[in-house]
Amino acid sequence: MNIDPSIPFYDRLRTQLNRSTFWPAPYLFKFIVPTDQEKIDQIRALFGEKEAEITEKKSKQGTYTSMSIRLTMPSAQSIIDKYQLVGSIEGVISL
Repeated sequence: MNIDPSIPFYDRLRTQLNRSTFWPAPYLFKFIVPTDQEKIDQIRALFGEKEAEITEKKSKQGTYTSMSIRLTMPSAQSIIDKYQLVGSIEGVISL
């Protein structure tokens, strides 16, 4: 599939998810977070659902923490909403 750079990122993501997924479906979110417990706790709170499987791994030097969060999502828009919420936390990189 060719990706048109003129289409905003979240519009492309929504289209790709809707073409390839039947909802609800499991989704794996990945983030790189500065190792700051407050920021990690903020992300955990955003995914506070009991069903969320959250794993964390610190970088070799401990400056960053990678977070993988697996959760069944009801729609492509719900995934985008989560990315936008996490995107409001300073220093977090979404993968």
